[in-house]
Amino acid sequence: MGVEEQQSEEIDPLSDPEERCVLYGALDSFRQYRHAAHYNVTHLRRRAFYSLPSAHMELLSEPPFALPATFDAVDEAIDSNADLADAILASGLPSFGIDANDTSWYGHATPNDMEKARSTLRQFFRDWSAEGLRERNSSFLPIISALEHHLPNLPPERRYQCRILVPGAGLGRLVFDLCAIGYVVEGNEISYHQLLASNYILNCTNAAGQHKLFPWAISFSNHLSRADQLQSIAVPDVHPGNELEADQHCVNSGVHYSDRMSMTAGDFCELYRRPNYMNTFDVVVTCFFVDTAPNVINYIETIRHCLKSNGLWINIGPLLWHFESAPTPAEKKSQAHCSHDISTSCHSSSAGIGEPGSFELTNDELISLLERLDFEILEQKQAPSGMTGYVQNPASMLQNVYNPSFWVARKGRQR
Repeated sequence: MGVEEQQSEEIDPLSDPEERCVLYGALDSFRQYRHAAHYNVTHLRRRAFYSLPSAHMELLSEPPFALPATFDAVDEAIDSNADLADAILASGLPSFGIDANDTSWYGHATPNDMEKARSTLRQFFRDWSAEGLRERNSSFLPIISALEHHLPNLPPERRYQCRILVPGAGLGRLVFDLCAIGYVVEGNEISYHQLLASNYILNCTNAAGQHKLFPWAISFSNHLSRADQLQSIAVPDVHPGNELEADQHCVNSGVHYSDRMSMTAGDFCELYRRPNYMNTFDVVVTCFFVDTAPNVINYIETIRHCLKSNGLWINIGPLLWHFESAPTPAEKKSQAHCSHDISTSCHSSSAGIGEPGSFELTNDELISLLERLDFEILEQKQAPSGMTGYVQNPASMLQNVYNPSFWVARKGRQR
């Protein structure tokens, strides 16, 4: 499909030693996924199972338990998931100019990298499966409705006149969906794991349903049945290029979709507070993003900088402050300078998210802060589409759900 992807022009990840370690860790985590999952998920369980008393082993080997057969089925699921991980890796190497025969990046993955690879694969459930539609709708539909309500004079064929920024774009589905209905959309993402996966799904898949993914297979807890644990989903639910081509005709946009969608790689604050982004976007959309900030004032000031006067900020998400119980990037860097374990993100400098300091606000405090920093609240409500999970197995005995905050704010005129 040729989605344009731009790396921060100041950073070549292969020329910067610290950045190279971060990229190599992400690549290596997808390479190691198959072996690590087989070892940690089934090998260790088999070893524990065969350590049981023989009578217990015999009992659990027979139906309806048949645990050895379950381990075999989970191994097959791991291999299917690993096929997607391998495809992401195969498309990622040439994207960064790495020869397929170059093995210098082997062995760089940390335990944190490996967990990010696993969570990235699970996220395909939310973003690129038919089964994830309910989760997507709970977040995306209020955003799309707000765009239509607050920009009433833009019919679909003229939506290309509205330029939208989506920070924390993840696997790119919100960027894709907004482009499909006619807007010009730029996604930004800091995580190499997410960038590699979104590049593959948007640009390199051949057909809808190309991959069979087992999002819940490697966890053995809180399942009502083995069928729930071994549920498979087809990824992607649509072929991005074919879908955008069809939507192009429906929307009848004056600008081709290939010129209406792009992605940037790098730290949101560091990149979008630059002078060339001042007063650039008509709308900024944040979806499950603002709580990723150690210092949310930096996010607000960056959005205020890159929004046009009277531009809109549409937000939906919880306030699960990511650094409440974990060291910030700046703290990690002070503890382990130049270690490839300090970050799994692009551009791990002292700018942007790497700046020192952190704090957490309540929702009403955050709204007050927006008003102090020259934003007018136009609309505010809780969970406009109801409570929602985030990559949540709907059949699980454990349900983690959010009551997300939704609001629309307008940037004041330049003073």
